[in-house]
Amino acid sequence: MTRLLLSLGLLAVFLLCLYGMWRGWQRRARVQAEVLPEFPSPPADTGATVLETTGVYVGTTIGDDWQDRVAVGDIGHRAEAALKLTENGVLVERTGASALWIPVEQVTGARTARGLAGKVMTADGLLVVRWRLGDKVLDTGFRGDDKDVYEQWVQALGDSA
Repeated sequence: MTRLLLSLGLLAVFLLCLYGMWRGWQRRARVQAEVLPEFPSPPADTGATVLETTGVYVGTTIGDDWQDRVAVGDIGHRAEAALKLTENGVLVERTGASALWIPVEQVTGARTARGLAGKVMTADGLLVVRWRLGDKVLDTGFRGDDKDVYEQWVQALGDSA
């Protein structure tokens, strides 16, 4: 009987932790929705593709805080993705989630990084695109299947990030 009560108590603590994490995520999304403008939708014609690679969309963070993940909508969800640089912007086509569109006039640069949105890699393991959404600076991280293309992306988008 003691074992059963101990198991039920442990299960209750575990479920309480899960509930607390879910509530925290919901609160973060609500607060961010109040301060962030609406994310741009991909246009019907994104323009000719300049660069393209596949990998994993890691997430988008606010400003220079590599752990302040954006939780609005499904932007905070990691997903397999194709990253495309077109003449009009950057398109992140995510599997099982909505596409993320970054118009070219909002891109301020790109760089490689070790970590973003709680994901830590080896040195230069992530490609990070820095851009503006209203008056907020955002960093969008992507872990490519082929990291050799990062240099092309950084050169194409500028290294002012």
